[in-house]
Amino acid sequence: MQNLLPEPPATLLSAHDDADAALAAAAEQGTDEAYAEVAARFPTHSAAWAALATRALDGGQVVAAYAYARTGYHRGLDQLRRSGWKGHGPVPWSHTPNRGFLRCLYVLSRAAGEIGEADEAARCAQFLRDCDPAAGDALASA
Repeated sequence: MQNLLPEPPATLLSAHDDADAALAAAAEQGTDEAYAEVAARFPTHSAAWAALATRALDGGQVVAAYAYARTGYHRGLDQLRRSGWKGHGPVPWSHTPNRGFLRCLYVLSRAAGEIGEADEAARCAQFLRDCDPAAGDALASA
């Protein structure tokens, strides 16, 4: 059956130059503390939570990764809704400000799987594909 309803427009989050500059500085320092300072200073910036989640997952701290990713995911949902998102529709990976939310969703899926939350892992993986299949491809190959 063909869907005759038009797809909603893509949701594009706003850039946050100050938070992105702070993240770049944290990357130069390369410490968990530097990234945590960015998340504390800019708690609504999903990219900061995504960086913490990724570092935790890479370091074998699955529960911390899950917590960081879930925080960034929920902060991202708030921003998407404020940007006109109605619970569905594209959130393109090609738009750089969307990547923090999409990275949180990816890490949340992985961490959920690792702690035995298979249903949540599958839901998050499907949500990521629904937002933009290119996001899952880019993140899986990173």
